[in-house]
Amino acid sequence: MPIRSASLNKQIQKNGARLHLAMASRIHSEGADRPASEHEQALLDERRFLKEAKTKRLQQAELPKPKAAWPVKPPKPPKPPKAPKAPKAAQAAKEPKEAKAAKGHKPSRADKLAKKAENLDAAKKAAKKSAKT
Repeated sequence: MPIRSASLNKQIQKNGARLHLAMASRIHSEGADRPASEHEQALLDERRFLKEAKTKRLQQAELPKPKAAWPVKPPKPPKPPKAPKAPKAAQAAKEPKEAKAAKGHKPSRADKLAKKAENLDAAKKAAKKSAKT
């Protein structure tokens, strides 16, 4: 299993701190012109190994990842057709409904006035008849 680069960063940082401490103690005690000790050389090798591992990990991370395949589902079988319904029992034949008056067949204004005049005449005649009797 590959090592995560985040954990490598932390390891490199710790290694660098130890290496710096080893180099500072060597320079302070022996001088800058002395060669590195075995401990210091081991820290340098470990640091180089960690940096190489980090670069490998970063290169591997840039490679394309395998994608999961979509599952192929088998097709559903077709549903059988429904049987036709049986006719209902014979009922008495219904009479068709009467057609309602259409909206376009309203009485015209002239028809209304004529009917109103007829009603007035009928009312006058009825009044006259009742007065006579």
